[in-house]
Amino acid sequence: MELFLSVIICTHNPRYNYLDRVLNALQAQTLPVEKWELILVDNASDRMLSSEVDLGWHPQAREIREEKLGLTYARLRGIKEAVAEILIFVDDDNVLDSDYLEVALKISRDYTFIGAWGGQTKGEFEVDPPDWTKPYWSFLAVREFQEDKWSNLVHQHATTPCGAGICIRKIVAQKYSELVCNDLKRLGLDRQGSLLTSCGDTDLALTACDIGLGTGLFKDLQLTHLIPASRLEEEYLVRLIEGITSSLIVLDSFRGKLPQIQNIGWKEKLIEYYRLWQMNPRERRFYRAMQRGRSEGRSKLDI
Repeated sequence: MELFLSVIICTHNPRYNYLDRVLNALQAQTLPVEKWELILVDNASDRMLSSEVDLGWHPQAREIREEKLGLTYARLRGIKEAVAEILIFVDDDNVLDSDYLEVALKISRDYTFIGAWGGQTKGEFEVDPPDWTKPYWSFLAVREFQEDKWSNLVHQHATTPCGAGICIRKIVAQKYSELVCNDLKRLGLDRQGSLLTSCGDTDLALTACDIGLGTGLFKDLQLTHLIPASRLEEEYLVRLIEGITSSLIVLDSFRGKLPQIQNIGWKEKLIEYYRLWQMNPRERRFYRAMQRGRSEGRSKLDI
């Protein structure tokens, strides 16, 4: 029987209670297992996952060890191993709704002009999140919306899927592999161990636009993102926003959007000082994190 989808889980030292929920949700999918394969990429975990995780319930499941540390390396290995024409990357904290694979497959057939797509990501927090964290939930890949949307515009981030549950046509993934393997800056875009560099998933999605396809978001495609208490700590969120801001500048440079260098005069400095003065201490920390991120991003481009 033909395999229509390749589901790829890339994981490094996972929380096993989270990974169990991810796998249980995959086991409960309405799309028969005969129509999709499951690839678990163990990205240099301290403990070999092959001895910890049982995939015996799936007839087309494989566990693969990737020793090069980094989410990009794990994704590249998954792309290399995948058989189907549609790839779905599922993080080790993504609990898919039971019809996720079925809906993703239908979208691939109904919207042949779209090369990368995703859906809604609901947040499930380990602890009650403080109110002040809500403006930053989008940085934790929490994304909810009411209507489908798509485009083929490279810098239209409103229609660009995040990495959680991202669906990619094989031709897009293969093009991405070609680009990344020859570009050290691209290889360094995503997470490596505890580093919070980001945007490799966005680079992967926007490769669809590079080859004449589009990106999209669909409301019926839904998953739950399991968010541990540690990701609601102020220190983590500050580091995350700094990493994402830096990575976005590097990412945009791949597609011709370079940061503008401004000569800041005394008026601009005065306005900046006034803006900071109006902020509370926490807002000031996040604002400065974004500033540091922009500076880091420009330094990576030698600007």
